[in-house]
Amino acid sequence: MVQKKQDAEPRRRGRPPAYDPRTALGRVTEAFWSAGYAGTPLAEICAATGMNKPSLYAAFGDKHALYLAALEQYWQSTLAAMRGRLAEDRPLRDRLMRVYEDALTIYFSGDGSPRGCFVIGTAVTEALGDRDVRDSLAAGLRTLDRDFEACFRAAQEHGELGGDADPAALAVLAIATLQTIAVRARAGASRASLRKLAGKAVGAICGSRGAAE
Repeated sequence: MVQKKQDAEPRRRGRPPAYDPRTALGRVTEAFWSAGYAGTPLAEICAATGMNKPSLYAAFGDKHALYLAALEQYWQSTLAAMRGRLAEDRPLRDRLMRVYEDALTIYFSGDGSPRGCFVIGTAVTEALGDRDVRDSLAAGLRTLDRDFEACFRAAQEHGELGGDADPAALAVLAIATLQTIAVRARAGASRASLRKLAGKAVGAICGSRGAAE
């Protein structure tokens, strides 16, 4: 007798082949970004990721661990992108303006009203009572400080900033502008007005002549 061809392959166990931790964390981030950590029930996270509670816990841990993982991924992606912008072979004011343009694209992304920055909108409120979140927030800000300060020191060496400029203080100013734009975006300010605000900050940092509008 001719052996019959097997009709179907044995079923695989475990997560579906389409499962991807980075994609899942991206959807977790979207859920937390919309309603904040406290306001996002686990059921919504399950619905957003297409994973049930046991699968989520097996992959990431509990809700708190999920949030920390989402926060870490957001920090990694945004800091890497910002560092790349600051390192571009362009005049300093152009690099800074591109950093702010990128931020505005993020702050005005998503459905509905502008959502601002994921860190400002979620981590700042949780940091007071959550040491893990507070440590993540502090570490992210320290990295921002270092990256902007290094950029300004290099610009000073190349004559784009005056010899009396304070790169560390300018870094704080540049980062404070990012944070202000994020808060004002969530408060309803228009993208055009915030872009103009960013241009004024670039002018203050680099010098008023030819500041971006």
